[in-house]
Amino acid sequence: MNWLEVSVTVNGELAESVADVFARFAPNGVMTEQGIGFLNDEDLGTATGPITVRAYLEVNDQLEETRQKLEESLFYLGMIQPVPTPSYKQIADQNWMESWRENYKPILIGRGLLILPAWLESPDPQRIPIKIDPGMAFGTGTHPTTQLCLELMEHANVQHANAIDVGCGSGILSIAALKLGAEKVLGVDIDIESVKNSRENADLNGVGEELILGQGSVDEILRGDFEFKSAPLVLANILAPVLIRLFDSGLADLIAPQGEIILSGILDHQAESVIAAGNAQGLKLNDKRQIGDWVALKMARDV
Repeated sequence: MNWLEVSVTVNGELAESVADVFARFAPNGVMTEQGIGFLNDEDLGTATGPITVRAYLEVNDQLEETRQKLEESLFYLGMIQPVPTPSYKQIADQNWMESWRENYKPILIGRGLLILPAWLESPDPQRIPIKIDPGMAFGTGTHPTTQLCLELMEHANVQHANAIDVGCGSGILSIAALKLGAEKVLGVDIDIESVKNSRENADLNGVGEELILGQGSVDEILRGDFEFKSAPLVLANILAPVLIRLFDSGLADLIAPQGEIILSGILDHQAESVIAAGNAQGLKLNDKRQIGDWVALKMARDV
């Protein structure tokens, strides 16, 4: 099946009205896009600028009639406030998941890890495989933030210890910690779908009750909602502004005495802000690694 994409870029005041028009003719829904502005490194971003409204019309015998009716509706809307001429683009339907799988290959990490798509056999039996079928969750192993975390984990004191993974996503870091010798790992995420996907990936790797999963974040862990409140190794691959906020919420309190934390999701120019937030909580920088613009940090208690 092929689709005809129709799009109009308008100001915020018109966007809802245009979306209502599109929705009458697009059975699969309407999508809106808007730019994001940032005040500083700690700002999570604010929607700003014009909004592009998109919809997809099925290419069939009724397409021209549908298109004409859509344009008529936009014309009448334009009598109230001017509406730009819509743009059209042909879109070929395809199986996006199969297309993605064809291009997702095994990834060698550090000295001995291997991120392995769940549907492939390991090309290197000497490496520790971490099988991943990411679904909708963040953490396929292809992004530098995940790779940097895994590299630092290889040098962490994880053997026979517990670990906490804040923002577990697909579960890739939690599973890696267990395969590197951790006794138990607590993985939490505010998104319940990520928690479910982490469990599915744990099953792929033969990981059972040693991975404790739940919906939540730092507050829930410190409140005692889970089996333990601290661990010798804490992992947090999120985004720099969120990491800084989590430090204010007690992220450093999750680190057991003599323990360490691995932080990722940090752009190069944000690193000093994250380090400063850790320093304010009594942490010192032990290691820093970088791939392109992305940085990961390992910090520990300054004793």
